[in-house]
Amino acid sequence: MSALEQFAPLFTPASVAIIGASASSVSAGNRFIRHMKTFGYDGRMYPIHPSADEIEGLKACASATDLPGVIDYAYVAVAAAQVPSVIRSLTGRVRIAQVMSSGFGETSAGHGLEQQVAQAARDAGVRVIGPNCLGVYSPRGRMTFTERTSADLGVVGVVCQSGGLGIDIIRRGQNRGLRFSGLVTVGNCADVSPSELLEYFLESPDTSVVGLYLEGAGDGRRLFEVLSAANSRKPVVLLKGGCTRQGQRAAASHTGALSGHERGWKALAAQTGAVLVDSLDAMIDALLAFQCLLPRANPTRRAVLFGNGGGTSVLGTDAFAKAGFEVGAFNPPTLARLEALNLPAGSSVLNPIDIPAGALQQDEGKVAERVINAVQESRAADVLAMHINMTVVLSFRHIDMLGNLIEAALRVKARDRVGMHVVLVLRSDGEPDVEQRKREYRQRAVAAGIPVFDELIPAVGALSALRHVETFRAHRTDA
Repeated sequence: MSALEQFAPLFTPASVAIIGASASSVSAGNRFIRHMKTFGYDGRMYPIHPSADEIEGLKACASATDLPGVIDYAYVAVAAAQVPSVIRSLTGRVRIAQVMSSGFGETSAGHGLEQQVAQAARDAGVRVIGPNCLGVYSPRGRMTFTERTSADLGVVGVVCQSGGLGIDIIRRGQNRGLRFSGLVTVGNCADVSPSELLEYFLESPDTSVVGLYLEGAGDGRRLFEVLSAANSRKPVVLLKGGCTRQGQRAAASHTGALSGHERGWKALAAQTGAVLVDSLDAMIDALLAFQCLLPRANPTRRAVLFGNGGGTSVLGTDAFAKAGFEVGAFNPPTLARLEALNLPAGSSVLNPIDIPAGALQQDEGKVAERVINAVQESRAADVLAMHINMTVVLSFRHIDMLGNLIEAALRVKARDRVGMHVVLVLRSDGEPDVEQRKREYRQRAVAAGIPVFDELIPAVGALSALRHVETFRAHRTDA
């Protein structure tokens, strides 16, 4: 059975059993039911309780033997000591069980109990996710384990070894424009391994980029083989926790993971094309870049910066240069074309291109389209990074200058035939009204395929991730 077939019930279950919901209080199982109802899950849900007739408005089953037919997914939230017997009771009744209970391999006393869970899974013929994890988020299956999650379908799949970090990835990611095909938290991985779920996302036609947060290297060889076999046909962004001695100790107490040495993970990234990042923000930024931008056949190297803000342009140029990008001078024909635009005093059409907001307001900001078009048609750039100081631009209240700038970039992108990447940096002072406008403009741009970043340095990091995949693919093709 392929990974796609095996784990489809995890992300689009027609039926769900809940083991550990309470008839008299609000437990983790009750919260799960409430989240699922709020999110609009329209399959069948069956709480299992030895004495209750009804839980959270749902008819309860006394035991797993009372379940009507085979259930796709079971959410298990009982005391750790009960978990092995619960898993065995699911024999022939449940395809996949997710154990959110803790108290297993992440504690010194729980290793033996975790081994019992793994053996129970084998005996029962049930695939077990976890233990010590929170659940699954799947907009397509209307599945969620937390609140305030978007129902919008997306192309980003994530395997996360931390439940809390999984919530961060969902909520912070969706606020930055990420839209998910699915996210699964895996905890201690007593049975199902991260590499198996990676295979699922690599095979899934609904997923175009995969994120991994891993603490353990328990199936490091299998992970390497899966990534190698995939040959970077889909970008994979890897955030590795526990790369230092102190971090390894923290990982062991979190998910019971054996982390491995940082050099090994760097070698894995180099040999498989996976992108190794070192922070949650960098992971989200890279996933956003891959969600919006198709890797170029020729790796991205030449960058052009365009915006309002000389100091920002200087710092951005430094950041691009330090990351190995070229922010070079324009050739004479391109420079002549830009100079022919006769921009007002204070403007500079060298690379970076700096046009003060007062100059940009001419033609209601539409001059930007002529600038971007000149860069695109001259084939002077692999990527154009447009950075906007929102506080300044939004002070021109008689026109929607920022909207015009974004629309200009979108029109040029729509006409582009040479594959120039366009990224947008919206810089804010943090004031609530500016942040609200930023959210609106971010949504417009990302929906049209332009990733939006808060500063130029995060944009450089995301573009470096993109270039890593482009370079790997180019070398693969040459070989």
